[in-house]
Amino acid sequence: MKKELIVSHEDDLTKIALLEDGRLCELHEQEDKSDFIVGDLFIGKVKKLAPNLNAAFVNIGYDKDAFLHYQDLGPQYLTYRKFLKDTISKKQSTSSLKNFEIQPEIDKNGTVDKVIAKDDLVLLQITKEPISTKGPRISTQISLTGRFLVLIPFDNKVSISKKIRSTEEKERLRTLIDSIKPEGFGVIIRTVAEGKKVADLHNDMNQLVQKWESTFKNIQRNKVPSKVLSEEDKASAILRDNFNQDFVNIICDDEQMVNEMTNYVEVIAPEKKNIVQFYDSHIPLLEYYNVEKQLKQSFGKHVNIPSSKGAYLVIEHTEALHVVDVNSGNNITTGAAVNKEHALKVNKMAATEIARQLRLRDMGGIIVIDFIDMPNSDHRRDLYEHLKEEMKRDKA
Repeated sequence: MKKELIVSHEDDLTKIALLEDGRLCELHEQEDKSDFIVGDLFIGKVKKLAPNLNAAFVNIGYDKDAFLHYQDLGPQYLTYRKFLKDTISKKQSTSSLKNFEIQPEIDKNGTVDKVIAKDDLVLLQITKEPISTKGPRISTQISLTGRFLVLIPFDNKVSISKKIRSTEEKERLRTLIDSIKPEGFGVIIRTVAEGKKVADLHNDMNQLVQKWESTFKNIQRNKVPSKVLSEEDKASAILRDNFNQDFVNIICDDEQMVNEMTNYVEVIAPEKKNIVQFYDSHIPLLEYYNVEKQLKQSFGKHVNIPSSKGAYLVIEHTEALHVVDVNSGNNITTGAAVNKEHALKVNKMAATEIARQLRLRDMGGIIVIDFIDMPNSDHRRDLYEHLKEEMKRDKA
């Protein structure tokens, strides 16, 4: 699969389009002065509890309070609370977690009013940026993401991506990470770590530990509410999370960003640094790469299914859920056996487009899909496996 990243900067707004074989699959926007990016760490103050939602609203300095659900507290919430309190009071004098006293885990089926009170201070991470009238979505399960590794405070496990198949490589990576990870931290070894040199992984680990040290220092000196760690800009974050040998082009119309991305790629994949190119033309970048046209075609209520000869999706959104209806259109064939095979074929094409739409529209929560009826259980199983495979590209 050929991947291209198209980055357009205009009027304090950066638009980032991810194309796969020329088709728009993800679109992200970031304001130059955005203070709330996914991955940022904040100290916040609990404004009020919402027991009926089993959640709390937290002041992190945004116009709207951030939403914190009980399920997003994580099992180590009490440990994080103690660490934050001790760090602010200077009782905790080091970022090291080696001798920090781990608190009991909270009940995974508990209620918010049993563990949180109004005016409590919380260390939290942005998991969803603010949109429309809603404040940011947050979590107190902290993780620091690098190119090859994810560092998790107050954990000791080393987990390895399931996509790394080789038993020998898994053992190599586990042994290496066990030898270099600081005590009191867990590590997730990402897929892109496969086959990487010791020096690359060690450097990534050191950078993540430095991020934690920076967070610790900012907690000690910052006021509440405030940001204590900034995530990378969205273009670099997308490169970090998606970059692989499938990328053939990274095109940008801003010279400064081109230099930043070139430097980033030179570090993680020096043999690929020449794919970062500056776009300088009177034709707008997103128009030239057909992004604008694809946007108009993809964000309506009705979405055509490519190569299906008339089949289409109807996508509707409500407060409670998203509904996707698969329609065969005028593409009807005759004969019972033919119709069964045809239904499977159209449904699989629909599943591919639905997976793309979920990424493109950043849809989450409850999603109901009404496929064309298929009485054959083997066909239903085939469709299910196909949808699972298509969804693997969705980072959510």
